Amino acid sequence: MNGKKILLGVTGGIAAYKAIALTSKLTQAGAQVRVILTEGAQSFVTPLSFQAISRQPVYTDTFDEKDPSKIAHIDLADWADLVIVAPATANAIAKLAHGLADDMLSTTLLATTAPVWIAPAMNVHMYQHPAVLRNIQQLAQDGIQFIEPSEGYLACGYVGKGRLEEPEKITDIVRAYFEQDDIPSSLKGMKIIVTSGATKEMIDPVRYITNPSTGKMGEAIAEEAATRGANVTLISAIKPQTMSSNIEWVNVTSAQDMFEEVMARYSESDIVVKSAAVSDYRPAITHQHKVKKQDGNLTIEFERTKDILLTLGEQKTSQYLVGFAAETQDVLRYAKEKLVRKNADMIVANDITAAGAGFAKDTNIVTIVKKNGEVLSLPLQSKKEVAQKLWAEVEKDVTHRRDLML
Repeated sequence: MNGKKILLGVTGGIAAYKAIALTSKLTQAGAQVRVILTEGAQSFVTPLSFQAISRQPVYTDTFDEKDPSKIAHIDLADWADLVIVAPATANAIAKLAHGLADDMLSTTLLATTAPVWIAPAMNVHMYQHPAVLRNIQQLAQDGIQFIEPSEGYLACGYVGKGRLEEPEKITDIVRAYFEQDDIPSSLKGMKIIVTSGATKEMIDPVRYITNPSTGKMGEAIAEEAATRGANVTLISAIKPQTMSSNIEWVNVTSAQDMFEEVMARYSESDIVVKSAAVSDYRPAITHQHKVKKQDGNLTIEFERTKDILLTLGEQKTSQYLVGFAAETQDVLRYAKEKLVRKNADMIVANDITAAGAGFAKDTNIVTIVKKNGEVLSLPLQSKKEVAQKLWAEVEKDVTHRRDLML
């Protein structure tokens, strides 16, 4: 981050006090940080605090032109390598979503061509309000990246999602973003598809068949690929907690939805990682109305869903194909069989019954089985570390394949 220019917008919420710590963390990491305070923010924190920590000018008024040779908000917009709004109130999010420009921060946000990241902070019910969710969705479609709020005790007394992410975590995300340009990676510029999470197969409008997958592993894989410079499409039924600017999230529900979205992009993709826990079966009949309770047992007939990994393997041309295998026994044997049967280049297998592995956990224990015969067993570690090891192995294979073609 040394020498990187970060413009920090601070809006009027109680979490504004954390922005002082964020300024300190970013500055200590070597960044130049300039701050814009809205009028509301100044009710909680003062310009002097940020100026003392950043040793940079602080901006509060669109019409306070400190240098007559420059227009301040245009100059700031051009100066920044990255713009972060933290905390971002519901009002600030709404203004940006609708293109309003009535103060120093909003005019600068419209004028900048730098990446813009939004870190919301508000009451849990405000964060869940349909209008706020619509505005967030609009900004995501516009290419704005969100740093999701965390859950915990809020200033209003509620407990829930709405806390500004901690300054240390935001700093880590910023550091990873800037470091991606320094990582020598053969993935740079590649088009990568990652599938994650559980699919849902509807029985009727109120019931469905699914599994416990939370998408954490797939999200870590997508983020690591993005960090290495790839253009990533994450196809999942679960919205990722954080999402880099070079990740496109495609929302799906059923196995058929996922099949169609993957196949629509497959021919133009370089690598596909199928980490989703896709339903193998779906109800043969989906009832339009709720199935009412009756005496006796209920029998549901199931039919096979399309095997996405098998289809990808059959239609593979030059793509590198990675599959996942969640098992409860004979992990290595099933992984090797799946590798051959699905014509994959790599299978990442794990025993979901092992302590620290499996669904809904932040850690995993996996065995990587490769087409060239290599088997790599990884001990218990974070899913982020697993993702790093996975991409390191993929890069070795992709680079070797490329060298053979030269």
